[in-house]
Amino acid sequence: MRSQAPRPRSRRRRLAALLGATALAVTTGGALAGPAQAADNVDFATRCVPPAISGLPPIEGTTTAIITVSDTTPYVGDTVDVTYTVVKPAASNPTAIDLPADIMTPSGKAVLSGAQSGNVTVAGPKKNNPVPGNAAFPSFSMTGSFTVTATGAITLSPGDYNIHTSYLLELDTPCTVITPPAPGSVTLTASDAPGPNTRAIALGSNSGNPGAGVTVTGSHFTPGATVTLAGRAGSSQTGDTATVTADASGAISGSLVVNDKTTTGIVAYEGSSWDSALGAGPVAYTVIDDTPVPDNAQKLTTTVRGGVLSMTQAGDTVSLSAVEYGAGGASTGDLNAVTVKDFRGGTAGWSLTGKVTDFTGPGVTIGADQLNWTPACDTKAGSPSTCQAGSAGKVGSSGATLASAPADTTTGGEFTANAELSLNVPAFTPPGSYSGVLTLTLS
Repeated sequence: MRSQAPRPRSRRRRLAALLGATALAVTTGGALAGPAQAADNVDFATRCVPPAISGLPPIEGTTTAIITVSDTTPYVGDTVDVTYTVVKPAASNPTAIDLPADIMTPSGKAVLSGAQSGNVTVAGPKKNNPVPGNAAFPSFSMTGSFTVTATGAITLSPGDYNIHTSYLLELDTPCTVITPPAPGSVTLTASDAPGPNTRAIALGSNSGNPGAGVTVTGSHFTPGATVTLAGRAGSSQTGDTATVTADASGAISGSLVVNDKTTTGIVAYEGSSWDSALGAGPVAYTVIDDTPVPDNAQKLTTTVRGGVLSMTQAGDTVSLSAVEYGAGGASTGDLNAVTVKDFRGGTAGWSLTGKVTDFTGPGVTIGADQLNWTPACDTKAGSPSTCQAGSAGKVGSSGATLASAPADTTTGGEFTANAELSLNVPAFTPPGSYSGVLTLTLS
């Protein structure tokens, strides 16, 4: 008696079992790679367990992966974005049946070692190209982030990953590193964030005849450092210099003889040449021109005084767009414009940074790291400096740069900084109003 053909529902279930087993046929062979160079592909032995419904045993093979980071030289407290890309999964389509697009959702972890240890959770979108029957599974990428907590070299290695499929059935295929840790794919070097330059100087007099000495005192220099006192004529250093040594508290005291009649200010700095990060000033100083005035003539004199570095903002409140309960998503808005005026004269640059508190509301908190911005900065025509917008990304409680202008031979001007804001509101955040405080600092 001839057997009857399987009923459609039975065929459907068996097909689902096969299509859900995303890591069944494996690529084998080849030696494992040794320690990798930064941002290199690495190979590691992997054990993938097909869904139980497939009836297939675990399979061992080789995964090729690469990890990249958003910053290879971060400061402690910075947030580093991590991208874990499986270039070649240890799997291929085990059936002759084509798999449709957008059924695979990957997740996994990147492993930290060295100065900082732990795991970085990463996840990818539900997105893949169609996979022909018996063809290799496509490459996929997963992203996540971590906060740097220690100085030194931090290496990231690929860790375990999982392929979730949503086609007829919801199924998982976990793939684990057989001999952890896998080879390092990228290494970053973390350091402590530099503190603000608090060096300062004061003059015993703000003017004098050519050849007169002026007393220069200062504070917050590096104890024991050799400090150069120098005259400045605009953005250029004159030939009038002297050296002093900072005492155990970082204080300096010395005298500088000023001969150059073009002198407009006096600076003090550590090192062989002027560096705004290691110096103070310029403090205004005028050489009194004692050249005799010819008969029947009049000497005319004017003074340009250095101003200050300041900022003003167009408002102190920003209303972000509302989001729907259950859906969550991006709550967006624009930062009130901030005007920076650098009327100091000299060579120093400036930096405008911002940090935000957690957003508090009815019973829950939206973390500060959920606020992102895309900065922009415009320079007013005629300004000696050109401002630079900070990088787009998270603001967080540690802070980020909104705009800056570098030190140069001549600096100053007027600038307008602003940013597009986006707060990631988790789904099912209780209805209500949530507020955080964004603090801006100009230095």
